[in-house]
Amino acid sequence: MSNARSSPVDPAKGHHFSRQQLIRVVAVGLSVWLAGALLLRWLGPMGVYDGAARIVLYALIIPGTLPIILLLPVLAGIKRSQIAAAAAFATATAILMDGLALAWFPGLYGETIAQHAGAGAAILWGGAVAIFLGFFLNRDQ
Repeated sequence: MSNARSSPVDPAKGHHFSRQQLIRVVAVGLSVWLAGALLLRWLGPMGVYDGAARIVLYALIIPGTLPIILLLPVLAGIKRSQIAAAAAFATATAILMDGLALAWFPGLYGETIAQHAGAGAAILWGGAVAIFLGFFLNRDQ
């Protein structure tokens, strides 16, 4: 009986990241988070978090996230079999930054508490979409 635990990043299957790949995955997560935060700051005063506009925003996050996940192998220099793990790690980076920004730099997301909450929620939704798409698009080599 073995105490070894199964991992989605299994070095025995060639799914581990090199240091360079990990740096690139983190850079993608940081870049996408910052771009999203700045875009949401710009859109917030236009009422994007109100009523039907919120539904449209959340719906548009799905096709907006898809190209990033599809480009992960190129941007991070990873295999297609590593897309799920890379998407999850990039998302973890983005969500970490979202939490830090909401706690210490909420003005990044806008002027009001409603804008802070709306942007934070949209970024969390985008993170969930990225993880889902990463696992859906992951391919064995």
